[in-house]
Amino acid sequence: MIKGLTKCFSITVVLVTAVMLFFLQACQSDEVSDAPQIGIRDSLPVLKTVGVSTLISDSGVIRYKMIAEEWFVYDKKTPTYWSFEKGLFIEKFDEAYHVEAFISCDTAYYYDQKRLWELRGRVFVKNQKGETFKTSLLFWDQAAHRIYSDQYMEIDGEEQDLSGYNFSSNEQMTDYIIHSSKGAFPLEEKEIAPPVEEILEEDVDTIKDNTH
Repeated sequence: MIKGLTKCFSITVVLVTAVMLFFLQACQSDEVSDAPQIGIRDSLPVLKTVGVSTLISDSGVIRYKMIAEEWFVYDKKTPTYWSFEKGLFIEKFDEAYHVEAFISCDTAYYYDQKRLWELRGRVFVKNQKGETFKTSLLFWDQAAHRIYSDQYMEIDGEEQDLSGYNFSSNEQMTDYIIHSSKGAFPLEEKEIAPPVEEILEEDVDTIKDNTH
């Protein structure tokens, strides 16, 4: 649903890193600084962005909008990852720029080497069919083209409502399965036959009428 987002982020990280390295080298001198170290490099992010609100294009057409209060990139952690500790919201637009799907969560992590998203907290997803998914933990494996969760999941749809555990789906969240499920399903309206007693009474009345 957010195809192309990873490529856009990767380009941004490379550009920002190059600029930072350039200025760091330009500021180096032969003098030894007596200032105390502020921390271990391995625990610090290479990129910190506050108040992120950006539009993302796909093949020259704006298709996504991403909003995040904070975005950190940790390139020295094992494994390396991006963090959105204060929430992440992504909208997907159709050709007429109408919102057709969205993702919202309290916290998000993206493990770039594994191409794996981890969404936590109040996770809400709306697919292109208008179905809404609610859970507390959701994984999106871009390498395997699979979205899954072992936590409790609620699915609100136009034709049926489901809830259960061990959710697994395609990337569009339009073809999915959920185990230990329960829910409400619509029933087709059919003409209900009258009770047998009513049929017998009608037959008796007809016989009486014919005897007169």
